[in-house]
Amino acid sequence: MHLLKNFKENPIGFFDSGVGGTSIWKEVINRLPFEDTIYLADSRNAPYGNKNKQEIIDICVKNTEILIKNGAKIIVVACNTATTNAIDILRNTYDIPFIGIEPAIKPAALATQTKAVGILATKGTLSSELFHKTTHQFASNINIIEQEGTGLVPLIENNMIDSYKMETLLKRYLKPMTHRRIDYLVLGCSHYPYLIPKIKEIIGDDVVIIDSGFAVAKQTEKILSEYNLLNNKNESGKHYLMSNSNIETLKNLVIDVKNKTIEQHYF
Repeated sequence: MHLLKNFKENPIGFFDSGVGGTSIWKEVINRLPFEDTIYLADSRNAPYGNKNKQEIIDICVKNTEILIKNGAKIIVVACNTATTNAIDILRNTYDIPFIGIEPAIKPAALATQTKAVGILATKGTLSSELFHKTTHQFASNINIIEQEGTGLVPLIENNMIDSYKMETLLKRYLKPMTHRRIDYLVLGCSHYPYLIPKIKEIIGDDVVIIDSGFAVAKQTEKILSEYNLLNNKNESGKHYLMSNSNIETLKNLVIDVKNKTIEQHYF
């Protein structure tokens, strides 16, 4: 890898099919408070989960090009569907590290006592080759109850987390899982952590909810260290977030984060 002398001070890049990846982004900036970041919310194309593989790859290439043009030293693909469908191509095409996210099937399969694990994800993730490979490798003796979260992402994107429609959909998707005695629920979309309070109201406290945020932040730190890319400055990072759609939901979800700039761009 050919790095500029000051490349350590370049930002960590993130992209997602909208605002959901900010759940991953928050975990990363909490773990790496001195890093600058640039976050691309591709809300205009949300959700990725109902697109075909080539469409997803084309979108991921476009997003990656934008982040590289803005100086990203590493890119976090903060979207399960994008990771499972496109990350191998991105890694083979570009000369910077990529961090992907995928449903945390392995820890759930290792920890379940009832041998029943629920996964709530998009169609694009559940139908991907990487998901099936991971499930077969780590959960072949586990009852995996898959559920497409159809309609959840658009509601989150439109700031309707607390709506009656959201509650109705979540009950429809989660009640059958509890009837089948799941003790772990894996969230297979970076939008879904914002639904955890609503999900807990439905499934109770006996079911453990797992998302990928902490693991992704830990892996990002590890890879930055391995490539000698950790920012050495001793001041809080600055964060630039852009969306190609209405930015109100994005503003609401990151309202507690300091040193941020949020702008609307059409890309």
